Amino acid sequence: MKRRRYASSATAYGLLLIVVVYNVVPFLWMVFTAMKTEKEAYAIPPTFFPEDLTFEAFEQLLRWTNFPRYFLNSTIISLGTALLSTLIGALAGYGFSRFTFRGRVTLIGLILASQMLPGVLLVGPYFKLLVQIGLYNTYIGLILAFTSITLPFSVWMLKGFVDTVPEELDDQAMVDGCTPFGAYWRVVLPVIMPGMVATIIFAFLLAWGDLLWVLVLTSGDDMATVTVGLTRLVTQFRTIWPQLMAGSTIGALPSIILYLFLQNYLVRGLTAGAVKQ
Repeated sequence: MKRRRYASSATAYGLLLIVVVYNVVPFLWMVFTAMKTEKEAYAIPPTFFPEDLTFEAFEQLLRWTNFPRYFLNSTIISLGTALLSTLIGALAGYGFSRFTFRGRVTLIGLILASQMLPGVLLVGPYFKLLVQIGLYNTYIGLILAFTSITLPFSVWMLKGFVDTVPEELDDQAMVDGCTPFGAYWRVVLPVIMPGMVATIIFAFLLAWGDLLWVLVLTSGDDMATVTVGLTRLVTQFRTIWPQLMAGSTIGALPSIILYLFLQNYLVRGLTAGAVKQ
């Protein structure tokens, strides 16, 4: 029994090690390449660790390009999308969980079915719509477009979290004088906070990493995001690898920071909603 236990543990740790190496090595390659000179980045055979450590690529990226503006645009659009979709999703999830009304099941099914539509089919109609209402190439237009993509997931996920909150807590709050919205705000919302954090991370990362929608729904350099800025470092005749890796490293920082500071909420958010109390 002990041998079987040790063998299973060794197998599990071996698989985890493979997964870690598979995910960490490309990231380290990106960071180390950003710290190489341009000559070393093109060297054959390639080197993993930089022989001549330099931060010239970061300096060139921030000085010669409009990358700080791209980073600001991505931050505004991603944060706006995350907050708006989470707030609306929490309200909708509470309504679907606590109230019974005509067409409720059909509406929930339509929200789920909307997730089956690929984004590439919707970007054309969104482009025409935003042009007609005057929101093309604006923050509001992009935030609304991304929110429409993330909202179905937000509604379903947060509905599951509201379902885990006993309805007796709502009843007790209303007995004490709260309205239904007051019970939601004072009782339900603090309990489902881990789920809201997980939803915020999901919506933020989806908007942060998108390329197609930003290319179609914006024009010019003022509204470009980090993903669009990175594509401009790949030209027809040349790819500036150190600057491209430096931009990718900077672009990865928000995701890393979110996971480091919110990982406890994220784990609770991904597990608590699966069990109904």
